[in-house]
Amino acid sequence: MEPTKTPHKKIHNGTVVSNQRIRGSYRRITLELDTDGGSAFGNIQPGQFAQFDLSQTALPADEDIAEQMRDASKRLILLRRPFSFSNVTQKGDGGVLLEVLYCVVGPATVRMSGLRQGRQVSILGPLGNGFHVPEGIKRAILVAGGMGAPPMIHLAGFLKSRYPQIELMVMAGARSFDDFPFTARKADNGEIAIEEFEAIGSPCRVATDDGSAGFKGFVSVMMERWLGENQKFRDDSVIFACGPEAMLAATADVAKRFNIPCQVSMERMMACGIGLCQSCAVEHKSGREGEYKLCCKDGPVFDAEKVKFLRHPDDGQV
Repeated sequence: MEPTKTPHKKIHNGTVVSNQRIRGSYRRITLELDTDGGSAFGNIQPGQFAQFDLSQTALPADEDIAEQMRDASKRLILLRRPFSFSNVTQKGDGGVLLEVLYCVVGPATVRMSGLRQGRQVSILGPLGNGFHVPEGIKRAILVAGGMGAPPMIHLAGFLKSRYPQIELMVMAGARSFDDFPFTARKADNGEIAIEEFEAIGSPCRVATDDGSAGFKGFVSVMMERWLGENQKFRDDSVIFACGPEAMLAATADVAKRFNIPCQVSMERMMACGIGLCQSCAVEHKSGREGEYKLCCKDGPVFDAEKVKFLRHPDDGQV
């Protein structure tokens, strides 16, 4: 199935329904859009995104800001910030709920963490091209590295709802157990349960660099070993991945070795989000040297075989 063509991008006002801390610096915000927003966002593809305007959002009280971020959080915010969605729910009244999983890492997300119920956020979108489901696919492997989690949660729910015949396997990686941007818990037997995928009914395997949870090592290595033991997932399958670029490069290498199509969601600095500033170029492989696509307009999801990754797997990943 080719990507669904979405309505023309425009600015919408989202009303905060909830903004909760998950663990550490990770938070989940839910925004409600009216029927106009529901028409625009109700049928978006997982992997698409929107640009949030947080320039006029007030800072939380000092005691609610991590001490090491108090000075940096006072910097002016001039540009919108891109966010993908972990869930999109159509409401009965024609509106839509947008769920965003985010990490408080800078002045924009510090302000975002202080948004309370009833506050409004200006949202430009939907933007970009998301993941698409090839015809005849029987199995899908979803690979999430660190903050590459949100579109993978969205995609898992989307596939379960729209393509229940497709068998899913989720592979999630992070530096350590504390770095998982999920509602994760350790069971008595040492297994890791991730509630976001549990709720969807999708099996999930985890990997951590330090071995504090699940497989000790990179998620791409775990996936390669698992594919070596699971013949059926090498046929009529597709790999979807989002995370650090070195991880995406390693995942693409594994997909190529097993001859499995692979789609990757890339990340670049996006000043405008609509292809005007040309700041988010992704180099592509082609017959001529130096062909570039724009992450915000042509992506952020690309065919892994066509991407020239900036970071090699040996540079480090999750």
